Amino acid sequence: MARTPRPVPARVRILAAILAVACVGLAIVGSVTFLVQREQALGGVNDRLKAQVASLETVANGDSADATDGASAATEELDKSDFQNVDDYLNAVVARLVPARNEGSLALIDGVPRWVPSTLTGIPISKNQQLIDRVVGETADGTPHMGTAVTDQGSLRYIAIPVTMAGDPRQGMYVRAVDLGAELQPVTFAMTTYVIAAVAVLFAIGIVGWFVTGRLLSPIRRLRETADAISITDLSHRLEPQGNDDIADLSRTVNSMLDRLEDSVDVQRQLLDDVRHELKTPITIVRGHLELMNPQDAADVASARDIGIAELDRLTRLVEDIDLLATAEADSYSLETVDLAGLTERVGELVAVIPGHSWTVEARAEGGTVGDQDRLLQAWLQLADNAAKYTPEGSPIEIGSAHSDDGSRLWVRDHGPGIPPGARARIFRRFDRAHVKRSVGGSGLGLAIVDAIAKGHGGHCVVTDTPGGGATFTIHLPPTEAELPAPVRAGDVLQREAAG
Repeated sequence: MARTPRPVPARVRILAAILAVACVGLAIVGSVTFLVQREQALGGVNDRLKAQVASLETVANGDSADATDGASAATEELDKSDFQNVDDYLNAVVARLVPARNEGSLALIDGVPRWVPSTLTGIPISKNQQLIDRVVGETADGTPHMGTAVTDQGSLRYIAIPVTMAGDPRQGMYVRAVDLGAELQPVTFAMTTYVIAAVAVLFAIGIVGWFVTGRLLSPIRRLRETADAISITDLSHRLEPQGNDDIADLSRTVNSMLDRLEDSVDVQRQLLDDVRHELKTPITIVRGHLELMNPQDAADVASARDIGIAELDRLTRLVEDIDLLATAEADSYSLETVDLAGLTERVGELVAVIPGHSWTVEARAEGGTVGDQDRLLQAWLQLADNAAKYTPEGSPIEIGSAHSDDGSRLWVRDHGPGIPPGARARIFRRFDRAHVKRSVGGSGLGLAIVDAIAKGHGGHCVVTDTPGGGATFTIHLPPTEAELPAPVRAGDVLQREAAG
């Protein structure tokens, strides 16, 4: 089985990308600089060679040679009548046009070397047969020619100027050559220095970049280490945001995600603990009666059967309430404009059939709110059912709605024993009730369902005292202009419990 290659670390990839970009940039700058300097050097060589034509004419006219053209100035003037033949003319030219450094000159008669400078400066080209054969062939038509020849002496940039004179049948030629390697040596040396400096710069960039990328990627490394350290039993690890950049924002986002995850796990654990606690009692009751039941006693069997069915019915209601709570927490809400007056009238009609109390619609809001009408109706009816259970029979219960710039309110007001202030925060928790003398059964999930629906609409549910005794439960909904939150998921709606 082939082994999976180990991935290249991000630190190495980032550093490699930085070095590659820097290398390309330095290469482009160096190449452009080299080409510009090389062209300038070649241009200077061509200008010096072209100047030889004017220098020959100067000697022919008997004028002094221009020292700036690479020739030594003549100390005496010559007249055309002084030249009897081509040989004399070329001798005078070679004698007066002294080659500069890295240059060489030669006079040919019928393709054979005849005159060379007697000075020690310059390069000897009289024995370079490759160059002689080439210039003889290129000037066969009698016109000057300039070119570049690669010979054993190196690359030579040359100019060949044919020379003829009336009355002399011989073919003369003046050749001037420049050693390109020597002329380009300063450019080559500068580029060599540049390459060495560029390599040193890349090395320095690599060292500095290694530490800089390591520092920049340290939050990512800490994120990986934190993720490795997190387990289902320990979700307390967090990152430490430093600065105010994208990496710090990522750290804060991850911390927020971990907070939500920890809250969700805590809620699930609490749910399991609560369900286990709630299931213990009916299971213990049913088991105890079955163990003590006398199979031979029909009355005892019937009594155990009735108790078992009653406990199973309670378990069924508990499961239904748990399922209803999970639906309220995890369901997506169908948001639309809800007419508060119509919703109030509908709730008033439904609660009127609940026996044992006189129901009154005390206020109807004019206007609308944004929400899921079915869910709001469910929450409102749950508050009404809760009030009917815990309020003495025959006492009045009022419902109503209100709308203002601060949002909308749906409330149920009873005149029962009320809720102690110390118990108001926890009655919205699952399976929790206020410690009052109430002999009313139930799963303890009703108010948790109401609170989940309110949270799902971006609002909340509170309980206050009713003047004269009792409790008023109110669902507060945000203004219609406010942006509604995303659909509520399991665990999000009970974050307030952790804070409490």
